[in-house]
Amino acid sequence: MRSRVLKLNLQKLLTLSSPSLSIHGRSCSVSASVNRSVNVKQKDELFKTKLATGPGFHDFIKDASASKKSTGINQESDNRHAYLPEDATDGNSRKVFFETYGCQMNVNDTEIAWSILQKKGYLRAKELTEADVVLLVTCSVREKAEQTIWNRLKQLTALKKKRTKAQGPMKIGLLGCMAERLKSELLEREKLLDIVAGPDAYRDLPRLLALASGGQRASNVLLSLEETYADVMPVHHTTGHSAFVSIMRGCDNMCSYCIVPFTRGRERSRPVASILEEVRLLSEQGVREVTLLGQNVNSYRDTSEQQFCGSEPTQLSRGFSTVYRIRQGGLRFADLLDRVSLIDPNMRIRFTSPHPKDFPDEVLHLIQERGNICKQIHLPAQSGSSRVLQAMRRGYTREAYLELVENVCRIIPGVSLSSDFIAGFCGETEEDHLESLSLLRAVRYNVGFLFAYSMRKKTHAYHRLQDDVPAEVKQRRLQELISVFREEAVRVNSSLVGSTQLVLVEGESKRSAQELSGRSDGNVKVIFPKQEVPGLDPGSYVEPIKLGDYILVKITSASSQSMRGYPVCRTTLSEATHYSPDTHLSTLQQQHSTAEPPKDSHVHSCG
Repeated sequence: MRSRVLKLNLQKLLTLSSPSLSIHGRSCSVSASVNRSVNVKQKDELFKTKLATGPGFHDFIKDASASKKSTGINQESDNRHAYLPEDATDGNSRKVFFETYGCQMNVNDTEIAWSILQKKGYLRAKELTEADVVLLVTCSVREKAEQTIWNRLKQLTALKKKRTKAQGPMKIGLLGCMAERLKSELLEREKLLDIVAGPDAYRDLPRLLALASGGQRASNVLLSLEETYADVMPVHHTTGHSAFVSIMRGCDNMCSYCIVPFTRGRERSRPVASILEEVRLLSEQGVREVTLLGQNVNSYRDTSEQQFCGSEPTQLSRGFSTVYRIRQGGLRFADLLDRVSLIDPNMRIRFTSPHPKDFPDEVLHLIQERGNICKQIHLPAQSGSSRVLQAMRRGYTREAYLELVENVCRIIPGVSLSSDFIAGFCGETEEDHLESLSLLRAVRYNVGFLFAYSMRKKTHAYHRLQDDVPAEVKQRRLQELISVFREEAVRVNSSLVGSTQLVLVEGESKRSAQELSGRSDGNVKVIFPKQEVPGLDPGSYVEPIKLGDYILVKITSASSQSMRGYPVCRTTLSEATHYSPDTHLSTLQQQHSTAEPPKDSHVHSCG
C-alpha cells in the first residue's frame, strides 16, 4: 500500500503544470504531449528506480551554488543526471554542426557549448550534410534576426525529413537568446526542434541531447544568478590570431528597448582568475589579439574572493546614472584590464560592448598608458535627443554624453570612436531625429552600427510605450543616419592618409588574392598588397607577410569603411609602441628601396 502511495505521489510530482522540472541543478522542460508519449515501460522503470529512495527536495530546485563558486579553469563539473544512466549523455562520436547568428557573445557561447560537448565524446562536423546534431546559436535583439532563424529552421526540418535510415535521425537544437524567449512556441506549437537551451543551460546539453535521442523534446531555459562558465575552457576557433574572452554575462541596465536582461538574465562577473588563465593560454597558443566580451563589459566587478570585497563604490562617468543600486566593493574593470594587459605586451587588448556610464578617468588613463590596449572606444549613444534618451532609460543626456566624448578625447589623443544608433524609437519626432544627425556630425565616429527600432516583447517599451513611428519613416531616418555617418567616417579616415598604421593581418582581401587585409588599432579595415617586407630592425630579412603578423602600413587612401596603403615593414606590438618614423627614415630608404618610408605618425582628431 505504501509503495502504491509513493508511486502516486511521484506521478503527481512528475506531471506538475509548471513547464520546468529541476533535477540535480539542471532543468528539463518537456512538453505535455511528449510526457504523454513516453511509453508505460519507461515510466515503470523510472518509478521503480525512484521508489527505492523517493524524490528528495534537491530533485526539484536549482542548486544553490554560492558556496561552490569556481575561480579556475579545468575543474570538472558534476554532470550526473537523475533518471539517466551514467553513459546516456555520452556523444559516442556523433557529429555536431554549429550555425552561429548575432553578436560576438554568441560566438563565445558556441565555443563554450562545443567545449562541453567535446568532453562528452561528440565530434565537430565540418559540413551540414554529415551532421547528426545541428545546433543554432541565436539572436533575439531584432525581429529580422528571429525571422532569419525561423526560415532556417524550416529548411533544416525539410533536410531532416530527407535523411535515410542508414544516416540515422538528425536532431535539431536551438541555443541562446531566442531559445529563452520563444521556448513554448518553438517546442510545442511549431515542433521544429528536438532541444532548446537558453544561454545559462549549456552544461545541460549532453542530457538534453540524450533525451532527444530517446524520442523526447526537451528544454532548459532557466536563467541563473551565478552561471559564468568560469570552469569551462572555450574551444576557440581563432581567425587571424584573434580571440574573444567572455568576462561577464547578463545586464542590469534595463534600457527600455532592450531584450537582453530578459534573455540573458542579471549581470554577473566571471572570476578574475579564470579570465587571466584563459588569456595566458591564448597567448601561449600564439593569439595576437583578445577582445574582452560582455553585455556591459566595463561594469565588470568580481566579488568572488574575500580580498576583492571592499567597500569602494562603482565610479560612473560624470553626469550619468543607473536604474539599479550602485554596487559596493569588488575588483573592477580597470583592475581587470590592467592585469590582462600585463600578460603579454605583444597581444592587443580590446573590449566590447561597454556602456558610456562606466568610463571613469582611471579606465581612460589606463588605455592611454598601455601600448597594447587599443586606443579605440565604443560609446553607444543610441540617440542624440535627451528626450528620447530619457524614454530609452539610458541614464544620461545629450550634454552629458558630449562631455564624456570631450573627456575621452582629452585623455586619449587620437582615439577612434564607434557607436550605436537606433532610428525611429517610440515617440521619436523629426526634431529628435535631427538631433541624432547633429550628434553624428559633432562626434565623427569611424565605425557605426545603425538600426531601425524593432519592438521586443517583455521590454519596458513593450509594456509602457507605443511603437508609433511608421516603418517607412524608420527606414527613411535610418538611411539618413547611415548617410551622415558615412560622410563623417570618410573625413575621419581620410585624416589618416599619409600616416603609418599598425595592422594585425587577418587574411586575404575578399576582392583579391593579391591583397591582404587586417585591422588598425582603431579597428578600421586596412587593405594592402601581398608582398615581402623587412623587419623594423636594421639588417632584418625580407620575408613574405603571414597571418597574425603586425605590419606597419603607410595609408594612401580611405573610404567610410576601410583604408588602403602599402606595407612598410614587419614589427611587434612592443616595437611599434616605440616606433619613430623620423628615426628609421634614412635606414629604410637605404636598405629597402621597394618600400617608401612613412613621413607622419598616427594623427587623428576626435571630432
